[in-house]
Amino acid sequence: MESNTANSKVEIIKKALDDKKATNIEVLDVSEQTSLGDWFIVASCQSNVQVRACVDEIEEKMDEAGFPVGHKEGYRGGSWILMDYGDVIVHVMQQETREFYSIERLWDDAGAAERAGMSEEE
Repeated sequence: MESNTANSKVEIIKKALDDKKATNIEVLDVSEQTSLGDWFIVASCQSNVQVRACVDEIEEKMDEAGFPVGHKEGYRGGSWILMDYGDVIVHVMQQETREFYSIERLWDDAGAAERAGMSEEE
């Protein structure tokens, strides 16, 4: 049952990011690497305004689905905002920030979800 809930969260978040034109959306299965969550979603944006718009859209759609955000960091700065939905952690960041920190490299052992069986339905 938890897996279905996590999958629902991932799909809602991916759609919200796509609706706000985020790019390079990656879904990483980190369930074997950390207890922080099962899925990391990382997305890029062109500006602080777009980062905040994506985060606002995610928060609205997740609230509507009954999944309130547990914790949110970085909203004021806007170059990298983290959202914690328990089993799903979302990183929305400006492209330059994402390139600088390259957090995907930290999770090299994590399989991208599209390669691990969770495909996009677009």
